[in-house]
Amino acid sequence: MQHWHGLEWTCEPLATSVNFMDLTISIAGTRLLTTLYEKPQNLYLYLPPHSSHPRGIETGLIFGQVLRIQRLCSKQEDADAHIKQLFQRLCERGHNSSSLIPIFSQAEDNARAFLEKNNNADTRHVDSTGAPHKLFLHLRYHPEDPPAHEIQQLWRQHVSQPRDEPPLHNLESLDGRPFGPTRLIVAYSRPLNLRNTFSVRNIHNRGREISSYLSDR
Repeated sequence: MQHWHGLEWTCEPLATSVNFMDLTISIAGTRLLTTLYEKPQNLYLYLPPHSSHPRGIETGLIFGQVLRIQRLCSKQEDADAHIKQLFQRLCERGHNSSSLIPIFSQAEDNARAFLEKNNNADTRHVDSTGAPHKLFLHLRYHPEDPPAHEIQQLWRQHVSQPRDEPPLHNLESLDGRPFGPTRLIVAYSRPLNLRNTFSVRNIHNRGREISSYLSDR
């Protein structure tokens, strides 16, 4: 096994705890307990506050990480410790603690409400109409472009709910189905950076070697 495709296998003695992907799973009596596992090599290079990204990136990161922590940790004290570490690491990356506190508070409320709703099957809503309720507008982010809320306003004013015209979602297709989406989602992608130039992930198009840029000088 040690010579199979260059992999090196290590064996450990039997234990009551094991790290598996992003979890630490432990046996406590007749129960399995889980908590978040993070590799020691993780540098936690979160986006700094001056990065050219949409404003919602910071909020989305915190909301997503807090929900992830709450879902993976069996004990609340473990979840609180990991959330505190996330807060400290964002501060170390240059974020202002006074602006982070209300976002973390909202993220905890959101995670609590999501978990309570998800545990109650009766509150889940399944749409069986087949109507395309969401329309995605994909844009490459630029800080000087109109903000998302202005695009949303133009969408409602001229497309979704135009003045003296029927709303888009009341229109029907030729087969009698609801035609128009009721919600526009502005989805941003980041602009290209040096990593895209120097670290090409396409196997069939690896791009120029880094040394070739030095020889162009």
